Amino acid sequence: MVWRQIHRWLGLVAGALALVLAITGTLLALDPLRNAWQAASPAQDLPVATLVQRVQASVPGAEEIRHLPSGGIVVHAFDNGQAQALRVDPADGRVLGGYEPSLLPRWVKNLHRSLLLGDAGRMTAAVVALAMLVLSVSGLVLLLRRMGGWRQLAGSVRGTLAQRLHVLAGRVILLVLAVSAAAALVMSAATFGLLPLDAVAEPDVASSVQGSQAALRADQLPLLQELRVQDLRKLNLPAADDPQDTWRVTTAQGQGWVDRYSGQTLAWQDATAAQRVHDWALLLHTGEGAWVWALVLGAMGASIPLFWTTGVVLWWQARRNRPRMANNSPLAQADSLIFVASEGGTTWGFAQALHAALVATGQRVHTTALEHWRVPPTARQVYVLAATYGDGQPPAHAARALDAITRQPVTGAQVTVLGFGDRQFPAFCAFAEALEQTLRTQGWPALLPLERIHQQSAQEFARWGRVLSQALGQALQIDYQPRLPRTVALTLAARQDFPGGAGEPAAILRFALPARGLPRFAAGDLIGIVAPGQAVPRYYSLASGTRDGFVEICVRRMPGGVCSSHLHALQAGDSVQAFIRPNPGFVLPAGRAPVLLIGAGTGVAPLAGFIRDNTRHRPMHLYYGARHPERDFYFGTELPSWQADGRLAGLHTTFSRTPGGGYVQEILRRDATQVLALIAQGALVRVCGSRAMAQGVAQVLDALLGPQGQSLAQLKEQGRYAEDLF
Repeated sequence: MVWRQIHRWLGLVAGALALVLAITGTLLALDPLRNAWQAASPAQDLPVATLVQRVQASVPGAEEIRHLPSGGIVVHAFDNGQAQALRVDPADGRVLGGYEPSLLPRWVKNLHRSLLLGDAGRMTAAVVALAMLVLSVSGLVLLLRRMGGWRQLAGSVRGTLAQRLHVLAGRVILLVLAVSAAAALVMSAATFGLLPLDAVAEPDVASSVQGSQAALRADQLPLLQELRVQDLRKLNLPAADDPQDTWRVTTAQGQGWVDRYSGQTLAWQDATAAQRVHDWALLLHTGEGAWVWALVLGAMGASIPLFWTTGVVLWWQARRNRPRMANNSPLAQADSLIFVASEGGTTWGFAQALHAALVATGQRVHTTALEHWRVPPTARQVYVLAATYGDGQPPAHAARALDAITRQPVTGAQVTVLGFGDRQFPAFCAFAEALEQTLRTQGWPALLPLERIHQQSAQEFARWGRVLSQALGQALQIDYQPRLPRTVALTLAARQDFPGGAGEPAAILRFALPARGLPRFAAGDLIGIVAPGQAVPRYYSLASGTRDGFVEICVRRMPGGVCSSHLHALQAGDSVQAFIRPNPGFVLPAGRAPVLLIGAGTGVAPLAGFIRDNTRHRPMHLYYGARHPERDFYFGTELPSWQADGRLAGLHTTFSRTPGGGYVQEILRRDATQVLALIAQGALVRVCGSRAMAQGVAQVLDALLGPQGQSLAQLKEQGRYAEDLF
C-alpha cells in the first residue's frame, strides 16, 4: 500500500515538472550523437606530444587543447586578441572549423538544469530528480509484484490498454530513470558544494629557467610522450609571455604540472573519489562519450510522457469508478455491511448495486473500504467484495486488511466473500481466497461459500445475486449497470446456421466491418453486444481480426437468453450495437513457438480465428470436441482447407454423440506423447469452452505434466496457458 501511494502521488505532483525535464533531456540526448558524428577521433595510441606539435603548426597562439567526451579535439587560442575555439583533426592538425554549441542546446540545457530560474531552479530540478528516483524505485517494486517477480518481468502484460501501456513504458524507463535520477542528484550535490570535487588546493609550482635556457618542445617532455590522447581530457600550454608558467595536464586519473624547461613533472594530484563519482554521474546522466547510452537515455525521456499520461488515466479511472453511496447508514446503526477492496475502482460499481438492492428491502446498509474493517454487534450480514491485483496481491488500499480482520473480535454476523479477478492470471481471486480462509479460521460464520467473478462479468454477478436472494429469503433486485464504452452499429452480412447436437441451435454470424468506430481487434478479443432494452452487454469471443475485414462470432441460442435470442433473430441487413473489449491474456502473441488449441462447442470460435490469421504457418494443433459432426461441427468446412494450406498443422476431433466418440480431454490423453512434445518445444496453450470442459482438460494436462516435473500452474506463470470460458 505504501509503495503504491508513494508512486501515485509522486507521479501526480511531480509529473508536470518531470515532463519538462524528460522532453529537454530527450533533446539533449541528441547532442552526444551529433558530437560523435562530427568528431574526428584520434588514433588510440597517438601520443599527446605528437598532437601538440600538429596543433602548434596549424593553430598559432594555441593555449588549451581539449579532448571532448565525444572523441573530438577542440583547441582554444587567441588570434590578434580574439578568442577562438576550433575543431582540429588529430591525424594532421588540420582545422576543421569553428566550435560553438548551437543556441538551442544551450537554451535547452539551461531549461533542463535550472528551469531558467537560476539557483532556485537548480534546487527545484534536484528535488524533481529525487522524486524521480523514488518514483522509479516504487514503480519497479510495483512492476515486480504485478508481473510475479524478476523471472516474469518480460512476460506478456495483461489488463486494459492504459494498464498495458503503463507497464510497457515502465519496463523501458524505470531502471534507466533510476540511474539517470541518481546521477542527477550527484551532479546537483557537486553544484551546491555538498560533494567537494577538489580535496586540496593546487600546488604552488613554477617553471625554473636557468639563464637563457630555451623551453623544451612538446616531444621532449616525458609525460607528454608517454600520455596517450585517448586518456587526455585537457592540456593547458604555457603562456609565451610568462617564463614561469607550466604545462598543465588533466586526465581522468588526475592532473599534473610539468616544467617547461626541464620536462620534470613538478606535481601530480590524483583525482578524488568524489571526482570519479562525478565523472561517472556525468556520463550516466548525459551520455557524453557513450552515444549508445545516449540513445537509451533518449528513449527513456521520450517514454516518460506516455508513462505519466497513462498513470494519470489510471488514477482518473479509479477515481471515477468509485461511486458515491446513497443512503449509506452510519456503521453503528447498520444491520448489513459491505466492505470493498478494489484496485481500479470497478468493484465499487458492484458494491453500489448490492448496496441499493439491500436498501430497497428496508435494510440499513453501510458500505466502506475494506481497510476500515469493523463489525459492530448490530450487524447481521457482512459482504466483502474483493478484487485481486497482479500475482495475487490485494489492492493497494487493502494491503493490511487481513491483519485488521485478525485483530477485531468475532461477532455473530455472517460474512460472505465475493471475489473479482481474471482467470488468465495464475492467482485468480487469490486475495479473496485468503480473505475467506482468514475469516473462517477466525470463526466468522458464512451465509454463502466463496464465489469468484471473472473479468467483472455482469452475468456471473447476477447469478450470484439470485443465489443470495434465495439464501436471505428476500427478493433482491440487483441492478448492476456497468459503464459501457461507446457502441457502434454492426450490420449482419451473412450467417451460417447449425441445428445443434443437443437441440440448442447455433449460428456463425458475420458482420460487416464499419468504416470507423471500432478500434483494432484480434481473434480472441471480446465483442460486447448490447441487446435492445438491455443495459448489460453479453460478451462473445471473436473469430476474426481487423485485417480479416469482418466481425465474426459463433453464438448458441440459450433458453431464455435475451441477447442470444436477439442475435439468432437477425437477418442479413439487420444491425446490433456493439463494442470491442480487449482480451490480452488470451490473444496469441507474435512468435514462432507452436500453439496447442483446445476447444469444445462454440468455444472453437476464437481458435478458428487464430488459425485463419496464421498465414505465416506457425505450427498450430487443434483439439476440438463437439456433439455431432453434422449438427454442431462449427467451422467444419474451413478447418480442412486451413489444414491443406498449412495454416493448421494438426486437426484432432471427437464427437460425443456418435459411436466410439468421446470428449476432447480423452483425445488429449490418447495423444499424450505428441502433446508433451509440443509443450517441451515451448508451445502456447489456449483453451476455450465450458468450465466443465476446461476442468477436464486441466486435469489431463496436469496428469501428463506431473511425471515430467512440470505443472499447469507453471505454464500459467510463464504466460503460456490461458483460458476463455463461459
